[in-house]
Amino acid sequence: MEGRASPPGEARARRGPAVLCRGPVEPLVFLANFSLVLQGPLTTQYLWHRFSADLGYNGTRDRGSCSNHSADPIMKEVETLTSHWTLYMNLGGFLVGIFSSTLLGAWSDCVGRRPLLVLASLGLLLQAVVSIFVVQLQLHVGYFVLGRILCAFLGDFSGLLAASFASVADVSSNRSRTMRMALLEACIGVAGMLASLLGGHWLRAQGYANPFWLALALLIAMTLYAAFCFGETVKEPTPARLFTLRHHRSIVQLYVTPAPEKSRKHLALYSLAVFMVVTVHFGAQDILTLYELSKPLCWDSKLIGYGSAAQHLPYLTSLLGLRLLQHCLADAWVAEIGLAFNILGMVVFAFATITPLMFTGYGLLFLSLVTTPIIRAKLSRLVGESEHGALFSAVACTNSLAMLMASGIFNSLYPATLNFMKGFPFLLGAGLLFIPAILIGVLEKTNPRSEFQQFPQSP
Repeated sequence: MEGRASPPGEARARRGPAVLCRGPVEPLVFLANFSLVLQGPLTTQYLWHRFSADLGYNGTRDRGSCSNHSADPIMKEVETLTSHWTLYMNLGGFLVGIFSSTLLGAWSDCVGRRPLLVLASLGLLLQAVVSIFVVQLQLHVGYFVLGRILCAFLGDFSGLLAASFASVADVSSNRSRTMRMALLEACIGVAGMLASLLGGHWLRAQGYANPFWLALALLIAMTLYAAFCFGETVKEPTPARLFTLRHHRSIVQLYVTPAPEKSRKHLALYSLAVFMVVTVHFGAQDILTLYELSKPLCWDSKLIGYGSAAQHLPYLTSLLGLRLLQHCLADAWVAEIGLAFNILGMVVFAFATITPLMFTGYGLLFLSLVTTPIIRAKLSRLVGESEHGALFSAVACTNSLAMLMASGIFNSLYPATLNFMKGFPFLLGAGLLFIPAILIGVLEKTNPRSEFQQFPQSP
């Protein structure tokens, strides 16, 4: 109530301490993704080996045996079960997260980013606890789905990212926003790369349990950081009801309410571009571990760790490439270059039959992740400061829908195409990436400066 009675000058004077005296959001994103990437490939490999043991298949530990079992129906059943349970986990997370992430993101515009960050951290922590029980007590793998649902109910990683990107948009200028968001995504990539390298070696040495315990410890630290160390970026947080349709309406109004200062066409089409890029990214990510475990590659946990690290390296190389290319090219054309390399990488994956060729595909992805921070920055310039939470919760909803579509398409298509072309899903992904490439080019050509016009005062 004091904020309402204070003159404008006092509100501006109190803006600094809330940000400068507390910690940034980047450590939260780093810890969250480190723990998730540590768990992700481990969960897939645990499902693979669990189903292999249940069905009496032992080809995963013998590279020669793997190479001689290309037509083994038991191996195909193991691949199919693993792929389908991955789909069930993603589906359960989506059905709950589609409601919670949009609700919590718009709510954070009122109450601040910290409450959402704390809830999302608690959700990730609960998911890790459930995973530990499954591994330690050999519980039914269906409990992985339960852990995923509990995590999604509290915001999930998508809710944490929505609050993180909104907090960056709250405190960054229009010119610096693209790099700030790319830096946040670089934190995701560095964390994923380190976790991948550690996870592969650790699984090989000590099994599944200890890496999950490390993830739990990191998530506890992350929750404490979100609660006590994060610097709130909303200028004047105010209490607000959580369970109300007003939060969902604020998201819908972004896209349907006419306003002279924003382009609804740009909002919708940039959101569609994000949807397509995320669909291909997570769809390929879902099947890459399965693709590498089985014939003809037959990778062990150590090589899978290296592959997962290479998969996350573009977060860092894309940041460096973006920094260099921004000196001579507009952001939209940097995004087009990133999409071109992404397409090339997908094509190489589709025909990779040996380990060097697989790593060549990973190498071609070095600029593939410049696209999403550029689009996020463009979207944030199309709305006001009080709508950042609603906007990025809408983006989180788009990401969740894309992840569901990715799991449904790629995890269903992969076992269906094993008989005639194992890498066909990667070719499909390469084709889908032409859609955002066309959208970004058309939007830049028709109205390339619209996103800057409503904030001419920004440095």
